[in-house]
Amino acid sequence: MTAGPSIASARAEAAPAGPGAPLPVPLDIRGDFPILAREIDGRRLVYLDSAATSQKPESVIAAIDDYYRAHNANIHRGVYTLAQEATDLFEGARQRVAAFVGGEPATTIFTRNATEAINLVAYSWGRTHLGPGDAVLITQMEHHSNIVPWQLLCAERGAELRYLEVSDSGQLSLAQLESELARGDVRLVAVAHVSNVLGTINPIAEIVARARAAGAVSLIDGSQAVPQLTVDVSAVGADFYAWTGHKALGPTGIGVLQGRAELLEAMPPFLAGGDMIASVDFQSSTWNELPWKFEAGTSMIAEAVGLGAAVDYLTGLGMERVRAHERALVAETLERLAGLPDLRVLGPADADARGGVVSFVIEGIHPHDIAELLNRQGVSIRAGHHCAMPLMRRLGVPATARASFGPYNVSADVDALADALAGARRTFEL
Repeated sequence: MTAGPSIASARAEAAPAGPGAPLPVPLDIRGDFPILAREIDGRRLVYLDSAATSQKPESVIAAIDDYYRAHNANIHRGVYTLAQEATDLFEGARQRVAAFVGGEPATTIFTRNATEAINLVAYSWGRTHLGPGDAVLITQMEHHSNIVPWQLLCAERGAELRYLEVSDSGQLSLAQLESELARGDVRLVAVAHVSNVLGTINPIAEIVARARAAGAVSLIDGSQAVPQLTVDVSAVGADFYAWTGHKALGPTGIGVLQGRAELLEAMPPFLAGGDMIASVDFQSSTWNELPWKFEAGTSMIAEAVGLGAAVDYLTGLGMERVRAHERALVAETLERLAGLPDLRVLGPADADARGGVVSFVIEGIHPHDIAELLNRQGVSIRAGHHCAMPLMRRLGVPATARASFGPYNVSADVDALADALAGARRTFEL
């Protein structure tokens, strides 16, 4: 199944430029995303909420449709043609998903989402390895999905949960990390690769290396990173790397956990039944090999097929090109918003230090009012605590407005955002 002519064009444009060559032409792939042809109240849809979920290209929608129309069957069990085709599609998607982030198929586990992937580690690895006197170290910028599982685990096991602080510029301190690790009780370090609020790109390879040197296991939440950065989990070296499909142009209902084989082999199952079983007797059972040991029941087959198509699409674009495109949009946004009085952007000031997320507050206007007024202009942004309530408390705000970008956004979307925000200020007579 092909990704469409615009992808071939984008791939050609993404070729490395030689000395003195012009900069690559920005991506213009809106035509590949059917939903972006919509108008709302007669206005062009400007979708700026990709950090919550991405829109889907036609190739992903077509792949899921084709599976259900032509290949629908359960996997791993049947010898008939449909079952073999479905199995090949599912496992073929796993191979491409693993390759997309530099992983291995055997240690690429499909989950329902990144939240389930993190919970898998918390319950299976954490219950076995944590106890009184141990500590889990996370950061103040984490999504609730990388906070609450550790709260529950530490409460159950009598361990301590500690936090790396976030600076006023939205960044972490490696000096504080070193100080925490020097205490000798940290068993796990769990950190977001890219903050879903601040946009901060954390130095995860350095964090992972320091954690390992101190004898701690590392988990990286890559939900915001995989859709927009070139990610190589083997180079990062984390013991566990979790991400989700629906933010990476894929369907909802599927996430990914990449892990070190020796840790996964030693971990007990998280969920029981179906494909995770090798044999069952009346009083005991044995478990399947990796990765199926952690994939209980009927798998998310159509979702895996869709995610395979999504990583094919992103591969066709080239992740370096995606990053450059979204970085340029963020830089433009930071520049445009700097010209609006009473507006404060949160997170690093340099576009190079942040992903495709820009959160902000406007003095005198609640973020929910900002989002409502922008929606009247066809501009879709997110408002609230973004599943990061501890970070909101650290920042001293109840909520923020957040614009976030995907590869399908264009400069005109930044113009629409800035113009709508200026209009919101006029509505409140600021």
